[in-house]
Amino acid sequence: MENAEVSIDALSICLNIVGWEMMISLGFLATASVRVSNELGGGSSKAAKFAIVVIVSVSLSIGLVLFVLFLFLRKKLAYVFTNDEAVADMVAELSPLLAFSILLNSVQPVLSGVALGAGWQKYVAYVNLGCYYVIGIPVGVVLGWPLKMQVKGVWIGMLFGTFVQTIVLMILTYKTDWDKQVDIARNRVSRWGRTNNEESNHDT
Repeated sequence: MENAEVSIDALSICLNIVGWEMMISLGFLATASVRVSNELGGGSSKAAKFAIVVIVSVSLSIGLVLFVLFLFLRKKLAYVFTNDEAVADMVAELSPLLAFSILLNSVQPVLSGVALGAGWQKYVAYVNLGCYYVIGIPVGVVLGWPLKMQVKGVWIGMLFGTFVQTIVLMILTYKTDWDKQVDIARNRVSRWGRTNNEESNHDT
């Protein structure tokens, strides 16, 4: 990369901020996973759908506030981490990407939590692998070097992968027959219950 030291310093600052914001989103991921699985296991598809709407809405609201905040702070963000003017200028250039990353990260992890709570771990793994390794990284490489966008291009590629992942998870969540998911959850619970009883009887 051109001026690699400044680029990497600025990217590190931005990724630190994204990491802090992700701590909030990961909390909502765990909440969504537990709440959805409990409601499905309890036989209430309406409660599961309501929980999804509430959790996604709250997380998205926080993401929107942070999106506006980081979009307008721009260069001022860097001075929390560095006194280097060149690094601060680069952080200001990357701030729009940082803001959009925060916005997407307020939705994507929550939808992943919904999918995990519904028992779609396999599909989440396929979506993650496809969006990042098949879409995100190749687009980032092309934008970063052949198109000479450098660190911006790499980040745009990964951001595009996250965007595709979010869209796929939204479609998957929206198209799901939650009444059917309740039946599937009940079958799993009854099957595990029978297995545990059989093991208990065998031990005694």
